[in-house]
Amino acid sequence: MFGAQQYLFFYMTTPTFLPQSSFYAELRATTNQYFKDKGVNPTGNWNLWSKAIILLVAIIGFYVHLVFFTPPVAFALLECVILGAIGAFIGFNIMHDGAHGSFSTNRTLNKIAGLSLNLLGSNVMLWSTKHNVIHHTFTNVDGIDDDIDGKPFLRLAQTQKKYKMHRFQHFYFWILYALLYMFWVFYTDFQKYFTQKIGEVPLPQLSAADHISFWAYKIFYGFSFIGLPIYMLGFGTWIIGFLTFASSVGIIMSIVFQLAHTVEGTSFPMPTKEENSLEEEWAILQLKTTANFATKNKAISWFVGGLNFQIEHHLFPQISHVHYPELSKIVKSVCAKYNVPYIEYPKMRTAIMSHILHLRKMGMAS
Repeated sequence: MFGAQQYLFFYMTTPTFLPQSSFYAELRATTNQYFKDKGVNPTGNWNLWSKAIILLVAIIGFYVHLVFFTPPVAFALLECVILGAIGAFIGFNIMHDGAHGSFSTNRTLNKIAGLSLNLLGSNVMLWSTKHNVIHHTFTNVDGIDDDIDGKPFLRLAQTQKKYKMHRFQHFYFWILYALLYMFWVFYTDFQKYFTQKIGEVPLPQLSAADHISFWAYKIFYGFSFIGLPIYMLGFGTWIIGFLTFASSVGIIMSIVFQLAHTVEGTSFPMPTKEENSLEEEWAILQLKTTANFATKNKAISWFVGGLNFQIEHHLFPQISHVHYPELSKIVKSVCAKYNVPYIEYPKMRTAIMSHILHLRKMGMAS
């Protein structure tokens, strides 16, 4: 997604890492041997593809039922929540693997899977630059990783400016998470598009096809989720349903991604001022800034697309999430051998509580 000039500028202006040690070399070698011994591809398989079919059929079914066969209010609101959850699950399972090139061995199918984000109102090209390039390289590095930039409303790292309202952020963050999806689709996408930047990092040069795609999908989303529902149901009914749907997407997406990096125990490294260097090798930084949660819960793993195995995902982003449960055994073993931390919360509820405590700490700390 990044052109050569953008990569050059990016890495000239961002911090450097320590050289990779034998730790990551052994991780890669052991992982490669695992796939060789099993005789399987590291991309998705029918476990993922069948899930994708189920989710796509489900979102179409609920959308059609809500817009064209609208049930009574209580059931309609419940279906809006479910529709939002399915949208988030499509993002976790289909779009995420597709954008990382791990949905399939077929590049065209990966692109199609990634475009599911466009159908949900955002833009996969902008997201891939923000996520694949910036977040996965400089995880939790304040000023570079856009995922921890919640200013002025949230303070997620101690290096960020503190405001008086942050004392209460561990109470009001739910409201912000509910608004995130709408803010993303209707504001930040356009901000990135018009400024041609994500933070201070320049976007790749957009082609004519990129411009057409951006506007075509935004118009399609506006028709599908705003224009047509208003025509069929009226503005009042639509706004209640849309806010319910969008809040569901926002809360689910926000909490899953936040549990991966902003919980107790994760670090927020900063480069040295003199050398602009991070005093870690890249793989170790991923272990120190990332956490797993509820990895024994198969239902959660199914719905969140393996993003509860966030450590494995950050170490091997081009491997499909269907392989993470087995890879986690390898990663844990190598981490224990090299005495590298492996942060994991056994339950989702304990991870959520840890995130709340982290927000409270950041709101109280100077």
